Amino acid sequence: MARVILVMALTVAAVVPAGAGHARTRLSVLTWNVCAGTNSLCALYRAGALELAWNISGHAIGGPVRPDVIFLQEFCSGATATLERTLEIRTGRPWTVGSWSLQDAGGAPYLCHPDRLGRPRGAQSIAVAVADHRAVFRTHPLPFPPWYVRRAVLCATIGAIRVHACNTHLSSGAAYDDRQPGAPYRTRQIRRLLDVAARPGHRAVFGGDLNVAPPDGRVGGAAGRRAAAAAYRDHRECDQRGASRAGRWTHDGSTGRKKLDYVFAPPGSVRRCHVDHPVTLSDHRPLYAELAL
Repeated sequence: MARVILVMALTVAAVVPAGAGHARTRLSVLTWNVCAGTNSLCALYRAGALELAWNISGHAIGGPVRPDVIFLQEFCSGATATLERTLEIRTGRPWTVGSWSLQDAGGAPYLCHPDRLGRPRGAQSIAVAVADHRAVFRTHPLPFPPWYVRRAVLCATIGAIRVHACNTHLSSGAAYDDRQPGAPYRTRQIRRLLDVAARPGHRAVFGGDLNVAPPDGRVGGAAGRRAAAAAYRDHRECDQRGASRAGRWTHDGSTGRKKLDYVFAPPGSVRRCHVDHPVTLSDHRPLYAELAL
């Protein structure tokens, strides 16, 4: 796990009236698979730390909302400290950024390809960035195919607002990753994600690139859609419309456009959901959730 750098200042979280003398915490969440590590078809492939951090922070200041929590996938761990500094400079807020590096089947870091000047960029990673408040990070291993990369959930406990924010990037479902019929690894991974996202006394906010289509979507494998259904039982997904467990597409790949990226929160907490316009930097679109917890 990459070293976490603690921020040096705190600000007060915004709250909105919730009736009956209570207050609800406003929290905005951005999730984005930046496609920076090993996919040569993406614009941020081989991007240096500053270029990667600049483009991520651009979505934090130029998107439809200003996120308080950011989930990243296919990030490069060597850019962790640079991202923290860049977010602080461009947003004017203190940030804490933690990352966890994927490992290959033998337990070695699953390296990002070098940058355009041949310099190492660390390992392909998941990351969580938290604004304004101190966060405590913990990594939870996931079931994984023994022939491919090891995966995990990275959670940030934000004690000041009693939020447990968890990010992950699940197996792809390709021939080399969860290839058996029935999506057995992604099914187990989602069950594990739900277990670790729950923390007593905290509101669970979780998601990332789950690599499955939503249960009521019309694309994607049936086994993956069945696996995703478990997350909808006790939580509300950002782009869920009414009783329909679907949403707008977030990934444009070789098999077409489909929703693979999610933010789940407690029932009744989702206020708005934004899927950013198509971008040229990644094969995924950023997804923003506005919550009142």
